[in-house]
Amino acid sequence: MIRASVRDALSRIQSAFPRKEDLETLLSLSDPDETSYLHATACAVRNTYCQERIAVRALIEISSVCKNSCNYCGLNRYNREASRYTMSNNEVLQSVKLAASQGFKTVVLQSGENGRTTESIAQLIAQIKQKFPIAVSLSLGEHPYEDYLAWKRAGADRYLLRIESTDEDFYRSLHTDRSLSTRLECLAHLRRLGYQAGSGIMVGVPGQSISTIARDIQFFSENQFAMIGIGPFIPHPQTPLAKCPAGDLLLTLNTIAVTRIVTKYPWMPATTALGSLNRDYRMEGLMAGANVIMPNFTPQRYKSQYAIYPNKQSRAETPESLEHLGKSANLAIDYGRCDSLLPEWNTCTPIA
Repeated sequence: MIRASVRDALSRIQSAFPRKEDLETLLSLSDPDETSYLHATACAVRNTYCQERIAVRALIEISSVCKNSCNYCGLNRYNREASRYTMSNNEVLQSVKLAASQGFKTVVLQSGENGRTTESIAQLIAQIKQKFPIAVSLSLGEHPYEDYLAWKRAGADRYLLRIESTDEDFYRSLHTDRSLSTRLECLAHLRRLGYQAGSGIMVGVPGQSISTIARDIQFFSENQFAMIGIGPFIPHPQTPLAKCPAGDLLLTLNTIAVTRIVTKYPWMPATTALGSLNRDYRMEGLMAGANVIMPNFTPQRYKSQYAIYPNKQSRAETPESLEHLGKSANLAIDYGRCDSLLPEWNTCTPIA
């Protein structure tokens, strides 16, 4: 039995700028019938605006070196137990070659914020683009405009920079020596330079509320992104949040679903974090409106060292396992570039 108030809230967020009260109502759902209805609606919206498919993107974690001290991340600079590595250009190119040989048309290069120099990353991007017909996505954190410009000129296509929170006080509680205004400025730079920009949040971080998440979804609605990554918070034992509980699975799935319904077009991954809880919940993410899977192509000797949270899912995906996942979700696997689906994405105005 679906309450009329739930049906009304769902109807309103699809037809107008979402009211915070409606978002909070939907995020808070726990009744199995109502959550199933919410997630099914999200899947219907996804299928209408993004087609019935899963984009697959090859993830390569190129360095675990980071200068930041984010309170939730195992790569924080104060973690003396963290293992640090930086892949050579040849190692990265070999990983890209392997992904390309399996049909992947997108690679995602991820690292700690100062894992490589600006020049070396630009050189690496240029080498990838010269050797392979492949899109390059970056997830390298906050950098000056000049860095983003150099990487765009080298051939980078996309950039993922999660907002983490639009609440300034909460943002400061998560990041030492960081401000929300700087994160917003970086997102504006990326859009100004023509990147297909992505953002996102963790769900269940200590101090976060339903109201906070609702405001974040309003932010996603106001500033349409090509990609939005949403996953559960997982505590790392060498961080200040070590003893905090992991993010709630149902709230994470509801957040994916509500964000999908409101924003419609983004590529939204069933994140690695969803696959790293007590079992693999990426299928549940797909059934809540996600439409991206990112198999890990980091060389085996480095995978365990990129420990942003413990027990990170890094098992190999085969074409057969991906096809099985797609069939189980009633979605086709798409190995193509899967560029932004936003109308006129390359003319997005900068974030205010």
